[in-house]
Amino acid sequence: MPDASQPVVFLDRDGTLNVEAGYIRILENLVLIEGAGEAIRRLNDAGVAAVLVTNQSGAARGYYGEDHILALNKRLVNLLDREGAHLDDVYYCPHLPDGVVEQYTCVCQCRKPAPGLVERAYSEHPQFDRNQSFVIGDKATDVELATNCGAKSVLVETGYGKQVLSGEYQWKVVPDYQASCITEAVDWILEQLSILSA
Repeated sequence: MPDASQPVVFLDRDGTLNVEAGYIRILENLVLIEGAGEAIRRLNDAGVAAVLVTNQSGAARGYYGEDHILALNKRLVNLLDREGAHLDDVYYCPHLPDGVVEQYTCVCQCRKPAPGLVERAYSEHPQFDRNQSFVIGDKATDVELATNCGAKSVLVETGYGKQVLSGEYQWKVVPDYQASCITEAVDWILEQLSILSA
């Protein structure tokens, strides 16, 4: 069993890596936020795992099938690949407690801020270090996910970030760090990791 020594960043998708566009029904409408590819590449180059953890309740709401969620995630991976960046793994939650599609309507442990997706990542990647873990996202649920899994939280101002900070969306939270975008978030994380290893 490998040592749990690899730092890991858990990343939200919509509003963090790609431009917030509501429930994306057309694949081509998933577009990277400027600098996202470079930011993930910098994590890759530093030996930091980059793992997607995303709530995708469109299937539970009856907007599209689970195959469409898979296709959107594949498009994200392909767009990052074009910029020389990669995700170490991809996890998503298709559930919703009050959904309209029975198959996906339930209270689960994988819908953020519940830690199920992160715990699954740890079980499947024993090299990931809980003591060097971070969550980047644009929602209060991402900040609370970090609290629930013992990670440091970064709230980005892209997507719904500014509305979370003002109390207009979800609820107010206090992240460990507030960043204008994914690029600044990665700057801060790499700085924290250099302090930890110093």
